[in-house]
Amino acid sequence: MEKFCQSCGMPMKKDPESGGTNADGSKSLKFCSYCYQSGQFTQPDFTAQEMQAFCIEKMKEMGMPKIIGWLFTRNIPKLERWKNV
Repeated sequence: MEKFCQSCGMPMKKDPESGGTNADGSKSLKFCSYCYQSGQFTQPDFTAQEMQAFCIEKMKEMGMPKIIGWLFTRNIPKLERWKNV
């Protein structure tokens, strides 16, 4: 299993579902349950930059300063989902 979701960068250990689900119902070892369900991305039209903005906003809702959100999300474009986009 990856240490971080390869779509949003969230630590996989923070995922309450312990990973998303593949089309066959098995657990995804690469993507969290917030990003990947039933073999599809939950936000299929997002760009890496839109994913960064979305994650920063979610972290702000949880009480984190915007700069911390930016620090945690700055590597999103380097994750597997976004490498060849």
